[in-house]
Amino acid sequence: MSRLGTVLTDVRPLRESAAYRRLWTGQAISALGQQMSLVAVAYEVYRLTHSSFAVGLVGLAGLLPLVLGGLYGGALVDAFDRRRVTLLSAVGLWTCSLALVVHAALQVRSVGVLYTIVAVQAVMFAINSPARAAMLPQLLPTSLLPAANALGMAATNLAFTLGPLLGGVLIAWRGPEAAYVTDAVLFVAALYSAVRLPPLPPAVKQPVPGLRSVVEGLSFLRQAPNVRMTFVIDLCAMVFAQPRALFPALALTVFATGPSTLGVLQAAPGVGAVVAFAVSGWISRVHRHGLAVMVAVLGYGACVALGGLAAVTDAHVGGSLLLWCCVAFLAGSGAADMVSAAYRSTILQTAAPDEMRGRMQGVFIVVVAGGPRLGDFVIGSLAALTGEQWAMTIGGLLCIAGTLTAVAGQRRFLSYDARQPSP
Repeated sequence: MSRLGTVLTDVRPLRESAAYRRLWTGQAISALGQQMSLVAVAYEVYRLTHSSFAVGLVGLAGLLPLVLGGLYGGALVDAFDRRRVTLLSAVGLWTCSLALVVHAALQVRSVGVLYTIVAVQAVMFAINSPARAAMLPQLLPTSLLPAANALGMAATNLAFTLGPLLGGVLIAWRGPEAAYVTDAVLFVAALYSAVRLPPLPPAVKQPVPGLRSVVEGLSFLRQAPNVRMTFVIDLCAMVFAQPRALFPALALTVFATGPSTLGVLQAAPGVGAVVAFAVSGWISRVHRHGLAVMVAVLGYGACVALGGLAAVTDAHVGGSLLLWCCVAFLAGSGAADMVSAAYRSTILQTAAPDEMRGRMQGVFIVVVAGGPRLGDFVIGSLAALTGEQWAMTIGGLLCIAGTLTAVAGQRRFLSYDARQPSP
């Protein structure tokens, strides 16, 4: 039994802090609805345009707003009470969810409107996420941060698992509007968790943020090679090997099924992440976080490449077995991403000083959310040249090559020790 306890999920952060427990629960519930909307938007854009490139543009529409919102939002987190920033940005996100409901109710069949709502959502998300992440060291002891980050990834990936599946069912039943309404209702949980947070002012309050504050945060990265490497390696994965823009075409043309298979493909990485989380009790015992990040991202790239090869083979010989092979490899990519994210988040939260934590979390959200959006555009463009199956395979191989190149240029990252965190 004791051995089993060292393998199974470490849930001590949920017992340690009631505020963290409410924050985690609100995130888990609201993220479920957000994933339903994400599938619905991608589905609606593809049905309107019949183009994977247009689906990729959904990510690009939110990229610049995400970058600007993340950089300035991180400065807001360092200057103001983190509870207040979280609550106001959550209200903004809920307003975007309601806008999608209105869009569906009025039957506005406009890709431009969808792109606009996605752009505003990106700004609000880029402010909300750094605020939530920066407050974790104020709610929990340092020793529990790896477990807390694993729990956070589990909540996100549980949403990645169930959200697309339920979204696919709702779309098949009542159309995209059913997913949008469900998202708006579930997001109330995030609002409630923010309202119940205690005041969380930064330890060292910064001046009202302006351009100088943003520049100071970016300048800090020049002196922080370990923090910088977490961003570089994640960009290798998300820019080159983020396959989600390909899923509508894979479901509707390559595997020739329908919305339910789109939900399965969207959910597969989340399934893998949830399985990895279920046996993540070992995460807090690993101290070589840099090495762990590299191994996890290499595994991610390999799984995406192999999933693409399964789709290539299916295009020639057909058969449901190859669909499930592709799903299995996508699940493997999700498991690897969960491990990578848990360690990258912990490096950032422990190596960056409190007065820089908000701005570093702002850069973090630009990378982890902006990278996939840029990746949607990159892999959508690659699909237009090579086809969806080969775009997925090539993207995975580029991820591996980029990661190895980055580590070769900064080998000290591999010796990063969590017991002596250094930026």
